[in-house]
Amino acid sequence: MAEVDIAPNFGLELKDSFKSVNSWVANGITWLDDIQQFYRERSVIEKEYSAKLNALAKKYYEKKAKKSSSLSVGDTPVMTPGSLESASLTTWTTQLTTLESRAAEHDRYGGELISHIADPLRVIATRYEELRKRHAEFADKLEKERDNTYGELRKMKGKYDASCQEVENKRKKAESSFDYSKTKAQNSYQQQILDMHNVKNSYLISINVTNKQKEKYYQEYVPDLLNSLQDLSESRTTKLNGIWSLAAQLELGMLKRSTDFVNHLAQEIPRNLPPLDSMMFARHNVGPWQEPADKTFEPSPVWHDDNVMVIDDTAKVFLRNVFSKSNGQLGGLRREVDKKRREVESTKRIKQQIREGRDKRDEVEVVRAIFALQEELHQVDHKRLTAEIETLSITAAVGDVTLGSKSHNFKSQTFKIPTNCDLCGERIWGLSAKGFDCRDCGYTCHSKCEMKVPAECPGEQSKEDRKKLKAERQEAATSIKGPTGPSDPVAELPDISRSNTMTSLSSGYAASANRSVSGSVPMSPTEETPPPERTATLKPNISVPNTLRKSRVVAPPPSAYISELPGSSVNGSGSAASNEQRGKMIYAYDANGEGEISVSEGKEIVIVEPDDGGWTKIKAGFKEGLVPTAYLEIIATAPLPNRPSSQYSNSGSSLGGSIASKKQGPAVAPKRGAKKLKYVEALYEYSAQSDAEHSMTEGERFVLIKEDPGDGWVEVEKGGITKSVPANYVQAV
Repeated sequence: MAEVDIAPNFGLELKDSFKSVNSWVANGITWLDDIQQFYRERSVIEKEYSAKLNALAKKYYEKKAKKSSSLSVGDTPVMTPGSLESASLTTWTTQLTTLESRAAEHDRYGGELISHIADPLRVIATRYEELRKRHAEFADKLEKERDNTYGELRKMKGKYDASCQEVENKRKKAESSFDYSKTKAQNSYQQQILDMHNVKNSYLISINVTNKQKEKYYQEYVPDLLNSLQDLSESRTTKLNGIWSLAAQLELGMLKRSTDFVNHLAQEIPRNLPPLDSMMFARHNVGPWQEPADKTFEPSPVWHDDNVMVIDDTAKVFLRNVFSKSNGQLGGLRREVDKKRREVESTKRIKQQIREGRDKRDEVEVVRAIFALQEELHQVDHKRLTAEIETLSITAAVGDVTLGSKSHNFKSQTFKIPTNCDLCGERIWGLSAKGFDCRDCGYTCHSKCEMKVPAECPGEQSKEDRKKLKAERQEAATSIKGPTGPSDPVAELPDISRSNTMTSLSSGYAASANRSVSGSVPMSPTEETPPPERTATLKPNISVPNTLRKSRVVAPPPSAYISELPGSSVNGSGSAASNEQRGKMIYAYDANGEGEISVSEGKEIVIVEPDDGGWTKIKAGFKEGLVPTAYLEIIATAPLPNRPSSQYSNSGSSLGGSIASKKQGPAVAPKRGAKKLKYVEALYEYSAQSDAEHSMTEGERFVLIKEDPGDGWVEVEKGGITKSVPANYVQAV
């Protein structure tokens, strides 16, 4: 057999060939079962002496021929071995040749084969197979860990793309927003850019970590695992040599006539050096291999960017917190890694002493201990490597970001009382630990806000100082969260005319009927003009219905006895004077507030605007103002055909004088401040995209039912039907 000049190293020579190496080692361990089965069968056949031994030798010649290639060079060699066999197979051939030469065997030797050879082989095979499976499980774990790292990188890339897409959405919304929503949308857009920068930095850091983990995987983890498998195979060969030597010695003691053959076998076995099989396997499985390329930054398809870290002030806060967290763990992780490595090296020296015969401990147990220590070392070193690359990446981008800063001493906290985040101002929700609390200054924040908190801890504070800091931080957070631009003029517009309130009929048929009529009759300009807002000053309290009922379509009354809206002609007449609604004060009223008018009892007046929330605008002489609707009665303008003449009741609800006047007893003035309608006007033309939306033409007016809750839509009413329209397509009027 050839001598070994340089021991092969699977980790350096075979690289990412774990599957083939593992299969080769598994074949070797499985082969132990063949060997022990051979000795068991031989113990039976020994009693039948030479005839049976010759048949046995022939049988195992055939077995060897079938497995010669897989045992020598594996199942999938790069180069076929031809007629060459591994050193172990050559030794095995010598054994079979010796067996053929020994034609005599007896019962005692058969019993010794079972007790000294077959049973130990079965134990060895079981223990080595367990170790091999541990190697395979760890290899799967490493591969999953690598794939998880790649998956985390893909997730981070997805987050970065989503963040970029959100920035683009915010930008489009900001461009299409008007007035009040413009400032809010701009603030949201700027904040989204800052968040996108943080996600980008995390993505870049994740790339660096993934590349380093990939390098460790292919340059250290897998090579170490391959070397361990090589060592396991060579250890198996060593054990196998010991079993074979024992079998040979038993034969020497039992068969005197076969002494020469057994001596020859004993001389051949030591020549089967453990590295020989490994060397042959390596030479026939070496193939071209190239390490996968490093991961690089991939710009988002919707946000064109480069691979440079964002290092503005907001980004530095995030990077400083990441740096402080990783740098704080780095020292302890390095010490732990050094400790674990020393333990591994110490255990490996024990294993070498066992090989050399200077230590009597169980080698399999020692190898198991080495493997457990290496797994622990890998876990700690993985954390160390991640923290180290994070700190190096941040330092390379912005230098030492910890200068002049003092990080908060955060601790995960469960808040038992309502608590707001000192950074964003929002409430910290959740029954479990959903936030952090600085042990020194009392700074509280969400878990998601931890890495955004500036490293400006003032140190340990007293209870009073903490309260002051809390108030200042909440005030600052509230000011940041609110809009920074001028107040929206839309919010300051006056309320709509009383003729459009919930207590007035939108179609104009009655002054204060508590119903809604589909717009079959156009509204007059007077009804659509919003008057100034009034405040309640009257003490008399007359309840006025102001609840919006479900819209329904009402057919218009017969034109023969229904008068039109104020300002329009009666039944098609062109006389404006005949269209005026008149009334009479049934009680005297003294003005108590702005916009009101004093009128004496019995004075005739002209109705300028119908009832709106219990108030009617009148004209008495040359003066115009407001009086309580309950203080007057409306006089019909003309008798209806075939109907008794009547006047409007003092309730303010009438259909063209068809209802007789109804005077109340001493009544108090109604309470002012009834809910008024707000109107919006379409800025652009819009086509409804679904049944839940209104179509609009430019300049078209709607009743505002519900303002924008934050989703970009408002609810409006048109023709008694409430639907949604885009908030940025309308403005308040």
